[in-house]
Amino acid sequence: MTDDTRTYGEVLKKARNATGLSQTALGELLSCSESLVGLIERGKRRPTKKFTLMAEAVLGLYGDLLELLPNTTVMSVPKWFSEWPKAEERAHTIRTWQPLVVPGLLQTVRYARALLSVAPWATERWVEDAVETRRRRQEIFEREDPPLYWALFDECVLLRPVGGEDVMCEQLEHLLRMVERPNISFQIVPLEVGATAGVLGGFSIAQGDGMPDHVSVDSAAHGSISAREDTVRRANVIYDAIHKWAHPTHVSQRLVREVAARYEDRR
Repeated sequence: MTDDTRTYGEVLKKARNATGLSQTALGELLSCSESLVGLIERGKRRPTKKFTLMAEAVLGLYGDLLELLPNTTVMSVPKWFSEWPKAEERAHTIRTWQPLVVPGLLQTVRYARALLSVAPWATERWVEDAVETRRRRQEIFEREDPPLYWALFDECVLLRPVGGEDVMCEQLEHLLRMVERPNISFQIVPLEVGATAGVLGGFSIAQGDGMPDHVSVDSAAHGSISAREDTVRRANVIYDAIHKWAHPTHVSQRLVREVAARYEDRR
């Protein structure tokens, strides 16, 4: 059994070195690239269960890596953001408000790629790493005890054609599929409301047993993560203030279907 303080990458590297295998040699045995082995060892790529079982067979391990697999997280995120994926994984409830874009945990790959590609510093590799990180975060919905996820977003999120008509059709259809799950819901704040308490920026609140509530605040230049009680309380008050203006769930779903149909007509 492994020491709880050890990471998956550290255990993998130690076992690889103990057998005298280079990253290249291990990659060949696992039918993957040397770079993938290196990324996993450095905590920048999340290993799959298939990779884990094959690595254990090759390295003579008996559950050491498999034991750590549920706790692995993708680390290719800005330093200020690194605590948030951990909070998401431990959360039993996540609430989010987004005034401009579809919430990250509900984004399709193509929608996320279109959003990330417009960053002034975007390179192809940076975009693909960021998209993969976002996709990995979405895996919390596939665990045995997925969190409750309550999303509020502004109607303008539906009207902004991120990536064009095809991407938006796919994204809105994805929203409708996700909301079929009993743990996921979204509500839309209509444009006719005008200004709301959250018009200046989006945020998310994560709540979990055995951890303080966390809030992630969006910003164009540099977001922030906080577990300060006063910051979390303020975010909860703002969320509740926005929520009172939102359409009921069934009306929100109908609106998404109507907007998706309009995008479909323009394809």
